[in-house]
This record gives sequence, structure tokens and C-alpha cells, in this order.
Amino acid sequence: MKKVKKILIFTVLILFNNNVMSAENTTIYDYKFIDIDGNSIDLSVFKGKPLLLVNTASRCGFTPQYEGLQKLFTKYRKTDLTIIATTSNSFNQEYSSIEEIKKICLANYGVSFITSSPMNVKGEDAHPIYKWINDEYRKKPKWNFYKFVINKDGKLENHFSSMIVPSSVKLISTLDKVIK
Repeated sequence: MKKVKKILIFTVLILFNNNVMSAENTTIYDYKFIDIDGNSIDLSVFKGKPLLLVNTASRCGFTPQYEGLQKLFTKYRKTDLTIIATTSNSFNQEYSSIEEIKKICLANYGVSFITSSPMNVKGEDAHPIYKWINDEYRKKPKWNFYKFVINKDGKLENHFSSMIVPSSVKLISTLDKVIK
């Protein structure tokens, strides 16, 4: 009986240790999402590359930041930086229709960087990407156009509030740091 108990304890310890280690090794590259056109985007294809992740909404006072994000996309086009806008109605300012969202992104702002289909960015039903950011770093979007800079190791480098515009020196210096 003692031997069975020791084996059981040993097994539980190994399983616990593996779970802890796997959580520590999780990066943003372990996640997927659906883009605005219904395609699955596996972030593992960006492994080793920095990301700028921005939760967006079409009917928000910060929506004109799409223009600045497009300028960043153009500026950093020849680098490894990937910009991803995750559309969200978590703050009740996004259209329910993907066609309406596309109209704002494409027609009004000429967005050509990756844009997701709508996802939740906060709460119990937050997308796994945002759950990971909150679980690992205790950071979550406080409003639309919250920005997360992910380094080449797939870890959160820095985050910026909605008030920080895409042309901000703080944001650009962080982007320059992670693309080197």
C-alpha cells in the first residue's frame, strides 16, 4: 500500500510540474483566431517576430487611430513587425455585421494589416489570446484601441492605453526596440 501511495504522489507531482512548466512556456504564438474574412490565422506562423496587437471598434472616439495604425503598417512593412487589429464589441462600440466593420476599416481607413473577426477581449468569454495576456501579465484592455507590443519571444514587451496614439514616441520606441 505504501508503494502505491508513493507512486501516486510521484505521478501527481510530475503532472503538476508539467502543467506549471507548460504555462510558463506559453507564448502568443500558441494561439489562433479568425480573421475578418473567415480565415483561421495561426499565430505560430509569426514565431520569432514581434507583434502589435490592438483591440479595435468601429464606433469609438478612438476609431480614427486606424489611420495611424495603417501609417505604422506602412512604416514597418519591410521589418518583421506584424500589426493585428482584433475587432471587438466588448465595450459596446462595434458593429455586429462583419460587412459594416469592413466598410469602416477598408473604405474609411484603407486598412491593409491583419484584422480579426469580432472577439471578446475581456471577461470570462474573452478570446484565449486576451485571457493569456491577463493570466500571464495581469493586463487587459481597459477600452478600445488598447495596444500590446509582443516581442520576438512571444512575450508581452509593453502595453499602451487608448490615449497613446500610434504615432506616439513611446510606442514607436518600443516597436523599434522589439524589431531589432
